[in-house]
Amino acid sequence: MTTSVLFDAQGPRAKQRNVLYTVVFVAALAAAAWWVLSSLAEKNQLDWVKWEPFFTSPQPWETYIWPGLQNTLKAAFFALLIALPLGALFGIGRLSDHRWMRMPSGVVVEFFRAIPVLILMITANAAYAEFTTLATEDRLLYAVVTGLVLYNASVLAEIVRAGILSLPRGQTDAAKAIGMRKGQTMRYVLLPQSVTAMLPAIVSQIVVIVKDTALGGAVLTFPELLASVRPMSANYGANTIACFTIIALIYMALNFALTSFASWLEGRLRRGKKSTGAVVGVAPDGGLEVIDAPPVKTGGTDKI
Repeated sequence: MTTSVLFDAQGPRAKQRNVLYTVVFVAALAAAAWWVLSSLAEKNQLDWVKWEPFFTSPQPWETYIWPGLQNTLKAAFFALLIALPLGALFGIGRLSDHRWMRMPSGVVVEFFRAIPVLILMITANAAYAEFTTLATEDRLLYAVVTGLVLYNASVLAEIVRAGILSLPRGQTDAAKAIGMRKGQTMRYVLLPQSVTAMLPAIVSQIVVIVKDTALGGAVLTFPELLASVRPMSANYGANTIACFTIIALIYMALNFALTSFASWLEGRLRRGKKSTGAVVGVAPDGGLEVIDAPPVKTGGTDKI
């Protein structure tokens, strides 16, 4: 009997049990799906008249879905645009040797990471309503973006800090050995290498940002994608299940596109970081320069 590093290979009885478990699980899943579909059919939620508007008319897409999707993408884009550099700044700040920078960064990160994003949105909305003269639509957008930025910048700061700390200590020691200052070590050695390790967690947080925009629609009446279900369902004969299904599929497609792009980018970064054997040193002006690099053959000729 062959063995694996992690577990022993299954014997005949174990294989039979696994087949039996699989059959039972599939049967239970089919029974649950049949019960759900039967319940929906009894309530006339599967009637074609409730699904027809999404496939035969552009009106629900142009009037409800597309404007809501635009607001969702707008809020998520601005939140990411602000939260990502803020998160990197606070994450690096928590690694500083200077206490006056490390302590405030830690306090800010731990404070906003501990508060639910919904409370941050509600507080920001109340503050904008009290101290500004913004129009209602702009105020709701600002409140949603503010809540998302405060919370997700704190989470991204921890992702950046963990990604940098995951690198071997020898990377920092090698940079010090060739005379790099700490800022140069962080900029040229640690951050470029940690990006690949951080990318999956960063993409997961981007997906969270996109989905959390729905909180603004549920509580603050921000007209995002999920908030379009209520007026759309009221206009097309209480087809709530159909509306939620279409919206859920849009969220799935959007998040799948994000994760697919991240997987492609991660693979490209990993391939691009293969060492060429170049030796980097410190230039007389304090910058960096390549002091030795092996020849690379391209098209039959040797090039540096």
